[in-house]
Amino acid sequence: MRRLIAAFFLLGASAAFAGAQKYEMLSASVQAALQKAVSDTRPPVSSFKTPMEAVDWLAAMSPRLAKRIPNREYRIDLLRSVHYEATRAGLDPQLVLGLMQVESGFRKYAVSSAGARGYMQVMPFWVKIIGRPGDSLFDLRTSLRYGCTILRHYLDIEKGDLFRALGRYNGSLGQPEYPNMVRAAWQNQWSYTPGARFAQAAR
Repeated sequence: MRRLIAAFFLLGASAAFAGAQKYEMLSASVQAALQKAVSDTRPPVSSFKTPMEAVDWLAAMSPRLAKRIPNREYRIDLLRSVHYEATRAGLDPQLVLGLMQVESGFRKYAVSSAGARGYMQVMPFWVKIIGRPGDSLFDLRTSLRYGCTILRHYLDIEKGDLFRALGRYNGSLGQPEYPNMVRAAWQNQWSYTPGARFAQAAR
């Protein structure tokens, strides 16, 4: 397993480890809640508590993503969107970045062998169940909204057990490879300590 994770990072996650969420019957109440979560319009507010927090987080994350997404304007928009959608769903933004790295390698138009699409590798059946006919899983914000909503749903099902929730997200429940890769990406590539950049500058 360690060799697999090491090879993954040596290759720079060029080959995504995407799987496929499996279709499961949803109760009417859960389906309605997920539909509401996906369809809510994005309010014109920041998910950062303060402008300083935004500057610090974006300055920490942006250089790590530069090789994969060279366009700075788009990269900052992606990071802001990740932070917003993750925070909105009650998820750690760095965890979502780790999941995106493993699932799609940050490739907008990635398609898995199972048919999962976009940055968050969401299966198309979700659009039929909780979305609208015109929703494109290749759209940045749509992909993030669906992906974060689905992961939150799996976390709720698994009573906060991230290992099992990630397994459900990837369609590999009970197998350690995928959850371990996401955790490794989260901790090794996207770890973040608030204010650390300013603390170093003050020394």
